[in-house]
Amino acid sequence: MPKTRRLQTGVEWQELTTTPADWKAADPALLGTMLAELHLIRAFEETVLELAGEGLVHGPAHSSIGQEGGAVGSIVGLSSADAVNGSHRGHHQFLAKALTHVSDGRIDPAHAVTEPIQAVLQRTLAEILGLAQGYCSGRGGSMHLQWFEAGALGTNAIVGGGAPMAAGNAWAQKHSGTDNITINYFGDGAAQIGSVLESMNLAAAWKLPVMFFIENNMYAVSTKSDEITADTRFSVRGQGFGIRSWRVDGMDPLAVHLATKAAEEHMRSGEGPAIIEAEVYRFFHQNGPYPGSAFGYRPKEEEGQWKARDPLDRLAKEMMSLKLIDEAGVVALREQAKAAMSAAVAELVEADPESDGKRRIIPSLWPDVGYVNVGVRGDASELAELDASDPTSYEGEWRDLKFVDAVAGVMDRRMAEDPRIIVMGEDVHRLNGGTNGATKGLAKKYGSDAQGDGRVLGTPISENAFTGLGAGLALDGRFRPVVEFMYPDFMWVAADQVFNQIGKARHMFGADTPVPFVLRTKVAMGSGYGSQHLMDPAGIFATSPGWRIVAPSTAADYVGLMNAALALEDPVLVIEHVDLYGTADKVPEGDLDYILPPGRAAVRRTGSDVTVISYLSMVRHALEAVEQTGIDADVIDLRWLDRASIDWDTIGESIKKTNSVLIVEQGAQGTSYGGWLADEIQRRYFDWLDQPIERVHGGEASPSISKVLERAAIARTEEVVAGLERVRLGFGER
Repeated sequence: MPKTRRLQTGVEWQELTTTPADWKAADPALLGTMLAELHLIRAFEETVLELAGEGLVHGPAHSSIGQEGGAVGSIVGLSSADAVNGSHRGHHQFLAKALTHVSDGRIDPAHAVTEPIQAVLQRTLAEILGLAQGYCSGRGGSMHLQWFEAGALGTNAIVGGGAPMAAGNAWAQKHSGTDNITINYFGDGAAQIGSVLESMNLAAAWKLPVMFFIENNMYAVSTKSDEITADTRFSVRGQGFGIRSWRVDGMDPLAVHLATKAAEEHMRSGEGPAIIEAEVYRFFHQNGPYPGSAFGYRPKEEEGQWKARDPLDRLAKEMMSLKLIDEAGVVALREQAKAAMSAAVAELVEADPESDGKRRIIPSLWPDVGYVNVGVRGDASELAELDASDPTSYEGEWRDLKFVDAVAGVMDRRMAEDPRIIVMGEDVHRLNGGTNGATKGLAKKYGSDAQGDGRVLGTPISENAFTGLGAGLALDGRFRPVVEFMYPDFMWVAADQVFNQIGKARHMFGADTPVPFVLRTKVAMGSGYGSQHLMDPAGIFATSPGWRIVAPSTAADYVGLMNAALALEDPVLVIEHVDLYGTADKVPEGDLDYILPPGRAAVRRTGSDVTVISYLSMVRHALEAVEQTGIDADVIDLRWLDRASIDWDTIGESIKKTNSVLIVEQGAQGTSYGGWLADEIQRRYFDWLDQPIERVHGGEASPSISKVLERAAIARTEEVVAGLERVRLGFGER
């Protein structure tokens, strides 16, 4: 028989329950503050459901009624510099953080509604109604509530989507020399999501002061938790990642508070993350004013049992038994909260003159429709004071430098000048500069260790987590992350963070939230890595809001474009190409400090027959093809690829001269950048085109491992020659 022994994780996992002694020992001011916040949040949520029932809430109304105890208990003791983020059901967390912020964590139940508290209630309601005075100017609504000043990082409509960003904020807290913490709230449904589990692992590995707070209300919409997991004790997840964890009755606000204080002590002392699982219950359905039993997935008896444990009643009874408040005081607090909400509604809603007895939003409070696209990106005004220089017009001395050494060199220069820059990705700290040498020398010079404490951070293979961590750093504002995807195809693993979070954050949260995030990746077509490693991501990012894109074809351009990317307050995709890494190139003598701002394409060759537009390594192939065919072409190297940054002046001037266009790219037809560009050129310059826009691109299939099939799937000089010949056929008589 084999010998076995029982293994232990060695990580504490505790269930915390309050005793009468805990209630007697509790600070009366703390209990009073919690009771006031609970009633203010309850009255707020009841008002939201009332307005939703009248059709005045556009979109969902995810009520937190019944779950307030977990939010208030965990947040009431935090400072404004401590941070929280949450999920789609996050009104109670946002309000608890905002109310605690404006009251300094002390509210007298007898005089609960001060002017700052009234302002919080009204602005939050305005945001949920989609009005201009809301915290996000009406763009966030119910599911995207953010107020950085109060430490409310933003609630999130993607289940589990906030966990990586909370980890990033915690990294910023730790490495800014503070003992501040970050709390990420999510439900039992999110406890199985990859981004949450990846973030737990990364936070534990790097000892980040982040708490994963699980609101276990037993239902993900209508699916019961025992249908989705074998162990419904969701705090057990901590055992697998080495994270200290607590289970607590979320209907007992003091129990939540005491568990949070214990977790805070652990996190603030540098011991890493914590998990709290609070057992709570939403009194209503996933969305709207009806109970779950109305939809048949919850029994009325269960709902009645949980309502009998209402956290508002529990706290009031304990305080009354301690002679800290009487029943009349509780009733008066309830009336204060309801009156505050009536006053807030009166500022936002009026009788509808066109409908008897109904109400409407006061028309003047809606955002101006001209605001619709403001803030998709910033205006790049942050570049105005920097040294803008175009290598094509540089007349000074040059020095020889391989392309890949320019990549590492400019990053070295910027990291030396700006201590906020943090580099992270898989293997960036090893192999003398990552898998291609693009980070050569950086780890040794700027530090890298296993606990994520340097400025060059080798990450687990978890793109969703470390990309989202970078997003949290960018949104925090104290650091400027540079994240590397070893191959662009890996963006699909991190698609939520790349597109739903990073790309949309600035606009979604009201246009005033900078997102200084740089994402580096390389196109590796021709290297034999097959279908899941070789794509060109330009077309995907160009059609996704919020991103700027640069794609340099020379080392000198790379320097200026990367410098601009690192100075911008927008997310920037920097695309490189393996074909360029080893090429002998040159850069201007000096400190590599110049920028190439948006709107600066390069004309690599002038001609009069056709405008050839390309980027990356295909610029060289286009130039070769022009020489082989003898066609007199303008060859334009885009350099900036996104809608807001592209040099339309240079493109337009060329098209008005040549009256024909050939767009050249290497990648697959389906994810093509050229398809978007051709459409935009036709819209802008149709009257100057004498023939349809021609395009050169790869095949429909992704490149294969077979050398022959890979070559057949991508474009190079030969395909550009064929494209030029098609254009020549369209010339006709001139």
